[in-house]
Amino acid sequence: MKVPGITDEELVLIRSVILLLITRRILQRDARVLKECSALRNPELYTDMIHIAEQRACLIQEEIGAELQQLGITLIGLHQDDQGVEAEYLCREYRGHMKISWQALQRETSFRIRAYLGSAGVPLPM
Repeated sequence: MKVPGITDEELVLIRSVILLLITRRILQRDARVLKECSALRNPELYTDMIHIAEQRACLIQEEIGAELQQLGITLIGLHQDDQGVEAEYLCREYRGHMKISWQALQRETSFRIRAYLGSAGVPLPM
């Protein structure tokens, strides 16, 4: 549900912070899995790369979070179901919801992870 008076730019910021939260969760999980992988000779090398990517995502999330706070927008819940992720937020005392499908999440988080890992030719998203 779109709240009254919310701008497209504000919706983009809300979507970005949701994607950053999910991206960070994926990176943290992947680092844990790689750390426990006995088939790798140097798992620390790969987990360090993932931690750096997660720190990049964290910095951007903090910047967007500060901007949302200035705009009077607060993310109050994030719920997963079979269709995807739904976020609940408050925007100037109105309650809103945003849904992102698993397909869109997979596409966008993969793009972001590549960028945060420093893949050539992929610009850092906001």
